[in-house]
Amino acid sequence: MRVLISGASVAGPTLAYWLARYGFDVTVVERSPAPRKSGGHAVDLFKPAMDIVEAMGVLEAIEAHDAGTDVISIHREGKPGLVDLPQALITSAVSQRHIEIMRDDLSEILYAASSPTAEYIFGDSIAALTEADAGVRVAFEAGPERRFDLVIGADGLHSHVRNLVFGPESGYSHWLGEYLAVASIPNYLDLKGRSLMFPQVNRLAGMYSATQVPDARAFFLFRTREPLEYHHRDVDRQKALLREVYEDVGWEVPRLLAEVSTTDAFYMDSITQLRMETWSKGRITLVGDAGYCPGPAVGGSTSLAVVGAYVLAGEIASAAGDHTRAYPACEAAMRDYVHRSRQLALTASDTLVPKTRLGLGALIHGARILGHLPPPFARTASRLVAARRLNIHDVFTVRDYQGLIRR
Repeated sequence: MRVLISGASVAGPTLAYWLARYGFDVTVVERSPAPRKSGGHAVDLFKPAMDIVEAMGVLEAIEAHDAGTDVISIHREGKPGLVDLPQALITSAVSQRHIEIMRDDLSEILYAASSPTAEYIFGDSIAALTEADAGVRVAFEAGPERRFDLVIGADGLHSHVRNLVFGPESGYSHWLGEYLAVASIPNYLDLKGRSLMFPQVNRLAGMYSATQVPDARAFFLFRTREPLEYHHRDVDRQKALLREVYEDVGWEVPRLLAEVSTTDAFYMDSITQLRMETWSKGRITLVGDAGYCPGPAVGGSTSLAVVGAYVLAGEIASAAGDHTRAYPACEAAMRDYVHRSRQLALTASDTLVPKTRLGLGALIHGARILGHLPPPFARTASRLVAARRLNIHDVFTVRDYQGLIRR
């Protein structure tokens, strides 16, 4: 059977790897002209995703690209010194197995693992999809028309496949009231193993670097009363909006904004959840952020994408390619994990970007208390506080599809 996957970031290569192992003929089409290698921003993999990449044989490569952030240092407005919080105290509340890696490094590793057994087409995109009894006719923007048995959209929050099949994004997106912006800038503070944060009511700014990159990342997370008006590809407009939000903020923010103005490596998007009744229609389905993004930066979407791709591939193989059985089975297996990830995103967004001075004080004082406790007690306290709402990853059981492997 021939399967077309749109998107070569995280979910796409993971899905391609496993489908090829199960004996399917896989093609991946990606709009970018080549695999991304600029580093991207830091993302997290938690226990179930870690188990999956270990089964793929790429865990060692991923660990070699660990971002290396050990300490989060919080600047307090009008007060000297920093509040230091070991990052492990935060991640241990969410999962007992975790790694932070730059997104493009992860994508490159997954591409390298899947490319020997899958066809990759860069610099092209799906133009139209026409489903018939015998399969799906796919028209491409540049290449010739081809037929596939299954088509899967792994093309992110602003999925083109989803727009073609399910209609406009506005029908499924739910804005959480916040925006995220990340930019590559010079590491002028010579950060090593440390992330700096300056939280305020309704906005946060910070800076971090990673072991594998020579520069740094400026990041901004902020809340607005109304949605901002811009196109997701209009970078100049996004930078202008960012300057408006942070124009009166001190600390390192003026320098960060100046660096943002000159960099070409910039990303900004709304913190948005996708809530769809189903992720599939006929022979076409969605995976990762394209179908069930819980919220970039706050809901563990990268880890969820890896797990979703693995489960989808396994269910397609279990059903011998019968999409009428495979797609519903995948949705049933993932539904609770997706729901919990959405709830985690809501909790995380309210915590990271407090809406009141009381919430801001609770964030800073909580970090200071945890940072001063002896590590074993701090880890225990962190897990106890978060146990009922945050530890969603370790309770998800990854099904073993290894008996279906053909190559």
